[in-house]
Amino acid sequence: MAHIPLTPLGSPVDQALDPKTFARQAASVAERELTLAERRKKVSEGWGTKYADRVHAKNKLTSRERIARLADEGTEVFEVGTFVNHGVSFGKLASPAAGVVTAFVKVSKRWTMVIANDNTVASGSWWPQTPEKIERAQEMAKRLGIPAVYLVDCSGLFLPEQARSFPGRTGAGHIFKKNAELSAAGVPQIAGVFGDCIAGGGYMPIISDRVFMTEQAYMVIAGAALIKGAKSQKLSSLDIGGPEVHVHQSGCADVRVPDDETALQAIREEVAKLPSSGAEYHRHGMEASAPFHDAAELTGLLPADHRVTYKIEEVLARLVDRSMFWEVLPDRGQEIIVGIGRVNGLYMGFAANRGGLIDDAEVRGAQKPGGILYREGIAKLTTFRRSCEDDGIPMVWLQDVSGFDIGVEAERVGLLGYGSSLIYANSTAKTPTFTVLLRKASGAGYYAMAGMPYEPVVQLSTTLTRLAVMEGRTLAIAAFNTKLDDEFEISVEDPEEAAAIEAGMKATEERIEADMDPYSAASQMDTDEIVRLDELRAWIELFAETSYQSNTTRRTKNPRIWSLHDLAALTEPHR
Repeated sequence: MAHIPLTPLGSPVDQALDPKTFARQAASVAERELTLAERRKKVSEGWGTKYADRVHAKNKLTSRERIARLADEGTEVFEVGTFVNHGVSFGKLASPAAGVVTAFVKVSKRWTMVIANDNTVASGSWWPQTPEKIERAQEMAKRLGIPAVYLVDCSGLFLPEQARSFPGRTGAGHIFKKNAELSAAGVPQIAGVFGDCIAGGGYMPIISDRVFMTEQAYMVIAGAALIKGAKSQKLSSLDIGGPEVHVHQSGCADVRVPDDETALQAIREEVAKLPSSGAEYHRHGMEASAPFHDAAELTGLLPADHRVTYKIEEVLARLVDRSMFWEVLPDRGQEIIVGIGRVNGLYMGFAANRGGLIDDAEVRGAQKPGGILYREGIAKLTTFRRSCEDDGIPMVWLQDVSGFDIGVEAERVGLLGYGSSLIYANSTAKTPTFTVLLRKASGAGYYAMAGMPYEPVVQLSTTLTRLAVMEGRTLAIAAFNTKLDDEFEISVEDPEEAAAIEAGMKATEERIEADMDPYSAASQMDTDEIVRLDELRAWIELFAETSYQSNTTRRTKNPRIWSLHDLAALTEPHR
C-alpha cells in the first residue's frame, strides 16, 4: 500500500514534436518572453538611475539591493506582483510594481516572504493597489506559515491618490489587520526600518516580533513638516521618532544598528534562529532530482496559438522529478489528468487539462474535444482534490481550459451539481494550492480549476495566457446575436446598419482580445506573476519547498496511509 507507483512520463523532445514545429513555436514564445524581460527590467529600475543615485547619496541601499544582500548567496529571488499598476498613470507619474517589492527570498536556508518599499519610487509611498499587493504577500506568508520580513522605507500614502488607497476594505489600514492575523497564527514577522516610516508606514513594523532601526530611520505618526504646521514646533523627524526614541524610550523597536548592511545581517541572524525547514523530513529519504526531460524544452512544446493542441503529459514530464508520475483514475474523465509526482523529492498533486480529441464516455466509439470540463472530469477533479486535502498533499493546477460543457445533455446529467461539488472542495481546502494558467483560462472552467477567486496561494500566468469569460470573436457574436443569422453572418439588409454592426463586432473583439492580455490581468492583480515557460519548474520547486517548510501550520500524512491508495484500489479493473 505504501508504494507510490511512479512511472515514466513523456518523450524525448525530438519524438514529442517534429524539429521544425518545435523551432517555430519556440521562436514565437521567445518573442513574447523578450517583451517580458524588457518589462521586468523597466520595473526593476523603479523611477530610474536619478532616484537610485539619491538613495545612494544618503549612504543607503535601494530596496532591490537590500533584497539581494538579504538572500542566501546563489539562490533565486521569486518576485510576485511585478506588474501591479502596469500601464497605469497617475497624472504624469507611474508607480512601477505599485512602489513595493514582494518576493519569496531564501534567508539563512529558510524561505521567507519579503515586503520591501521601493525607495526609488516616491520615497516608498503607497499608491492605489500598494496595500492590496502587500496584503496579498502577507496572505501568502500566512497560508504557508513562512516568516514575513518587512524592509520598511515608506513615506506613507501617496496623498494625491489617497481616496483610492485609504478607505476601502482592503485599503492601507487592512495591512495592519494582516499583521495581527500573522501574529495570531504564530507566523514570525521581522522588520528592518531603514528610513522614512510615516503614518501607515510607521504602524507597519510595530506588530513584528523583532524591529531593527538604522541611524537614518524614524517611525512617526506625523512627520516634522506636519507637526511644524500644526504645533509650530521646529523638530526633525529623527527627533520625533528616531532610534533614540523608539529603541531607548518607547520600546517600539528592539535594536539600533548603524546602517543598512548591519540591519540586513541582523535580520539574517534572526531568521537563522527559527526552526529550519521540514522539507528534508518529508522527502522520506528521497533525493531531490531534476526532470529527466529538460524543463527548458517547454518553450517549444507549447504552441502560442491557443487553437493548436499539445500533449499535457509532455508538460508534466518536464516539471516532476525524473519525469516520473502516478496517474490516478486514468480511465475516467479523459479531458483531465490528475496524479502525484515528486518535486525536489517532495510529493505534489497535479491536476491538468488534456486537449485534443478524447473518448466520449457517454457514447461508445465517439470522440469529443478536450480542454472542456465534462461530468466525469469534474467528478474526477473533485475526488482527487478531496483526497489530496485528506492526505495533506499540496496541489498544482495547470490550466488550459475553454470552460464547461454546455447544452441539453450537460444539463440533463447535472453538470451544475457536479460543478458545485468541485467548487465546495476547492473553497474549503486548507492544504496549499497553486495555479498555473498555461494558456486558456476561460469561463467557469477558470473558476473550477482553482483560479484566483478560489484563493490559490499563488497564481502564475505565462506570456501565452488568455484569461477571460470567452474569446473575443465568440463574445462579439453573443453581443450582436440578434443581428446575425444561423451561420453568424450579419442578417440586416440596410448597408449602413450592416457596416455599423460589422464595426461594432470588430471593436468588441479587439477590446476583449486586449483585455485577455496577461499584463492586463497582472496590472489589476487578477494574477500574481507572469513567468517564462522555462521558469515553471523552478517556481514549482518553490511551491513544494514552501509547502513543506513549516512544521506546525498544517497536517501532512505519511504516504503509507494516503486515502489515494484506497481510491486507486477501488477503481482499478478486476483481473
